[in-house]
Amino acid sequence: MKEIHAEGGEAGNRFAETNAAALHPARLSRPLRRGYVQCTACEHWCALAPGASGKCGVRRNLAGALRLVVYGRAIAVQIDPIEKKPLHHFLPQSRIFSIGTVGCNLSCAWCQNAQISQFKTFDLPRAHIGQRLSPQQIVAQCLHDRIPAVAFTYNEPAVYWEYAFDTAKLARAAGLRTVFVSSGFETLAALDGIAPYLSAINVDLKAFDDATYRRYCDARLAPVLRNIRHLVEQTSVWTEVTTLVIPGINDGDAELRAIAGFLAGISPDLPWHISAFMPHYRMQDRPPTSAAALRRAWEIGKEAGLRYVYAGNLWAAPQLAGCADTVCPMCGVPLIQRAGYLTRQLWRTPGICPGCGTAVAGVWA
Repeated sequence: MKEIHAEGGEAGNRFAETNAAALHPARLSRPLRRGYVQCTACEHWCALAPGASGKCGVRRNLAGALRLVVYGRAIAVQIDPIEKKPLHHFLPQSRIFSIGTVGCNLSCAWCQNAQISQFKTFDLPRAHIGQRLSPQQIVAQCLHDRIPAVAFTYNEPAVYWEYAFDTAKLARAAGLRTVFVSSGFETLAALDGIAPYLSAINVDLKAFDDATYRRYCDARLAPVLRNIRHLVEQTSVWTEVTTLVIPGINDGDAELRAIAGFLAGISPDLPWHISAFMPHYRMQDRPPTSAAALRRAWEIGKEAGLRYVYAGNLWAAPQLAGCADTVCPMCGVPLIQRAGYLTRQLWRTPGICPGCGTAVAGVWA
């Protein structure tokens, strides 16, 4: 349990006392003594003094109660192809309404969305923390524009769990699907609480070394491994996993074999996405991932027994031709071809191989 003390000044405290009632209660929390509160949304388990913020910056102890200061405030809103999440076994060729807020419970040195995820220290009365967008507005827009799903993405959804939960519950009641793109560092309470309203998740497995998580992300490996297994074995949430292959960090054959073996041990049908690193944020001291390294990671995944391994974001590289396609694991017939986010489905009945009749794991309809 991490004890976090207030950093705000007198003006911030006055704002908290005046406006705390108007800010959204953070339901994933519990009271402690002396006005402290503990956040139960993620595995940091932050214990917050009055006026303090959690590691995410957006779950704050205001006037002795934990408040979510970004509820209904989306900083990023976009209509994406589902393949961008990435999800390759979930409603291919569909569109998804994607939202995110500021803040994140991790601080990854290579973060591609650092301008929003690492925006954590701000003055509530003055900061621009996103446009007003209620759960009701999100669902209404999806229905109006015939967008079949909502994604909580760009930053870690666990930090704005109450906003995501309320939106997901409304969305599922309206016949829409819902998706998390997550670091997998949630508590089991957070996962199990939203699981009945969550259709799919992509979990970012950043490494298979706890020291890497602690040094570069300010997190730990064990909860992520637990959550991936829990999602597949104990929930009905369709699950896929992504690993960003970073030179000198997690690109050794032994570590990649450990990741692939862990995933295959849970289920050979668990899709594994391997992506190329590009220098960004606080990690600009190493080169981009080569196509050869990505191809080797793809081969390691296949050798481990994973049926669906996908190499992404170096689509023009000839070494990776076909590595983003879905093929039948039994007879090898191509089922879905991909070029970037362009997708071509080759089967007559989605989810069924036309060559041998094998059912392919996923959510296709």
